[in-house]
Amino acid sequence: MTTSDPVIQIDIVSDIMCPWCIVGFRQLEQALGMTNMGARILWHPFELNPTMPPEGQNLGEHIAEKYGTTPEQSVQNRAQMQKTGQSLGIDFQLTPDSRIVNSFSAHQMLDFALSQGLQHPLKLALFAAHFTDQRDVSDAEVLVDVAVSVGLDRDAATKVLEDGALVDSVREKQQFWTSRGVSGVPSMVFDSKYLVTGAQGAENYAQLLQRVAQEQAA
Repeated sequence: MTTSDPVIQIDIVSDIMCPWCIVGFRQLEQALGMTNMGARILWHPFELNPTMPPEGQNLGEHIAEKYGTTPEQSVQNRAQMQKTGQSLGIDFQLTPDSRIVNSFSAHQMLDFALSQGLQHPLKLALFAAHFTDQRDVSDAEVLVDVAVSVGLDRDAATKVLEDGALVDSVREKQQFWTSRGVSGVPSMVFDSKYLVTGAQGAENYAQLLQRVAQEQAA
């Protein structure tokens, strides 16, 4: 990429609990490489399971309750997801003991990271903490440790969760996107015009990037 290559604004509505969100992002990365384009990426909050209790739930049980998936289907789905992840450099450590947890505190930390210019590295670090390291990203100590690992101040990060100063901000951002019809993730908005939902694959993202670049150049 050179300074003359196009830079596209991409808003990504996502949840750390969603494996397809990191899959979609890695596919988008591939597309940016294929097209020699840059992107200004801004992550936005979405909760797949806003009523998830603090202790979380076994992932297999949750999927069975939500989608009626059998244990055999869960095994197949985990294997397929791990295969998909391997092709994109994602190490999905999914086991029968994997858990899904409440992500609202993580979204507050991401909102704080945005104000510090570190939202993107924190988002990727939280995906890795949850899916690869099997850490509980609803736990305040874990969240602060991950935040510190990308350069955020420990005391400031701790205070964010303790005083709840960003609760309203996150709720407002969630409402903004749901009020505009976003009901599933990942949802990516290219150049504030084109909404794409689901992990669409590098080729499809590349085509859309080229379309936006052509429109900007016209």
